[in-house]
Amino acid sequence: MNTQSSGKLPEAPEPYWCKDMDIPNFSVLVEDHETDVVIVGGGITGITTAYLLAKEGVKVTLLEADRLLNGTTGHTTAKLTAQHDLIYDEYMNHFGRTKARLYYEANKDAIQFVKDIINEQKIDCDFSEQDAYLYATTDQYAENIEKEWKAYQQLHIQGELVKEIPFAINVKNALIMKGQAQFHPLKYLSHFVRQLANDNNVRIFEGTTAEDILNLGNKLQVVSRDGKKVTANKVLCCSHFPFYEGTGLYFSRMYADRSYVLAVKAKKDFPGGMYLSVDQPSRSLRSTPWNGENLVLVGGESHKTGQGKNTLEHYQALETFADEVLGIEKILYRWSAQDLITIDKLPYIGAITEDQPNILTATGYRKWGMTNSTVAALMLRDLVLDKNNPYHELYSPSRFYADPSLKHFFKENLDVAKHFIKGKLEFPNTEINDLKNDEGAVIRMNGQRKGVYKDKEGQLHIVDTTCPHLGCEVNWNQGDRTWDCPCHGSRFAYTGEVIEGPSEKPLQKEDYGVLDVLLKDSGY
Repeated sequence: MNTQSSGKLPEAPEPYWCKDMDIPNFSVLVEDHETDVVIVGGGITGITTAYLLAKEGVKVTLLEADRLLNGTTGHTTAKLTAQHDLIYDEYMNHFGRTKARLYYEANKDAIQFVKDIINEQKIDCDFSEQDAYLYATTDQYAENIEKEWKAYQQLHIQGELVKEIPFAINVKNALIMKGQAQFHPLKYLSHFVRQLANDNNVRIFEGTTAEDILNLGNKLQVVSRDGKKVTANKVLCCSHFPFYEGTGLYFSRMYADRSYVLAVKAKKDFPGGMYLSVDQPSRSLRSTPWNGENLVLVGGESHKTGQGKNTLEHYQALETFADEVLGIEKILYRWSAQDLITIDKLPYIGAITEDQPNILTATGYRKWGMTNSTVAALMLRDLVLDKNNPYHELYSPSRFYADPSLKHFFKENLDVAKHFIKGKLEFPNTEINDLKNDEGAVIRMNGQRKGVYKDKEGQLHIVDTTCPHLGCEVNWNQGDRTWDCPCHGSRFAYTGEVIEGPSEKPLQKEDYGVLDVLLKDSGY
């Protein structure tokens, strides 16, 4: 059965960034209209792009399926850094020195853009410059850090190789990238939202799910789930997973990865800096101002969505680590995040396919969305305005590098096939009467595979476990009380509604008549 919380963990997942934020509300799209550009997705990419285009006098309509900033952007650790794990040695080997340097420059430019606009507009968002650290606790990864340091030197990245970090952690090697930063992402972005809300060139709609794009020849038309249409010259897919793939087959070129965060009031003082272990399981540390003190964000425990152990155990592992390193006075928040990783580890930013140049996408940030999203916004602005951008070729979604793309394409899609078959052949041994309140599981009811969650009041919520995207079987995520697909990363609420794509349709819920028969046959 499901692992129970230690008692220190907050009962429900809630990101610290979303607490007490005053972000304007926007209505649902209820009538058709025409604009210059439609942006789908109200996270950091969509909002920053809308802001940049509005400044250029472009008429923009932004559609968000839920609430602005309620998705991946609100669940980040909010590090503004070009130190994206051990990546530069790998990029040099696969793409060459020039492209590896371009990736660094793109993200360095993004940090500078954020810093400049915060200073110019005096945005109060807890921005501070910090050094970023990668550290290794094993000999194997210490060697990898040595290789990364050599890559820094060849790429002229300002850094330093050191043998320790200011924590009681036995470190074999550590690599510093100087002059990075951190901030409060929702305080930063809410400033833009308020400006957009007062801009006559901008219309924002929440609770509006975009489902399709129609090609009208010289125009495009975004169609919402309710059948409302927005006609435009260009459409920008900024919705984490592209809501529209065209013939790009993005679901086969990316995989979804989850990680976890605790916001801890620590007994020990935090020394400053941002830290990430390169060993597995990963560990991330940074602090943020909170009530005149430091709140420490402890993250890590990444794994493919819908795969692996009971997800509550990931939070517990971070709790153990935080207590050993910092001492826990109280855990105030916990949350998890999901991001998409492309087969060559470079984001896709640009035309969604070569034959659809007016439909642009930005996705696959590999957990480094605070800078890559800003890179994307600047690139999307330039693409809309037909301006040259030095990073266009690097991030182009139509690129293909045989090494590593071909190897990773087959590897990831074999993994999908494995989990597809496993889900179909799996015979659950949990029965509905085994469930305690606030527990969920896959069970067999009357010969059918069903997902059951018993809420805190003992009410049952039963869904069909077949993901509507491509038919894989979802698994229960106890840590977040969701149903997660192990094949392509779709996530659903315990009631079946879509939380994360690529699925656009909810899990099928049992109607009362069928449910009554199933429960009786199960002896409930």
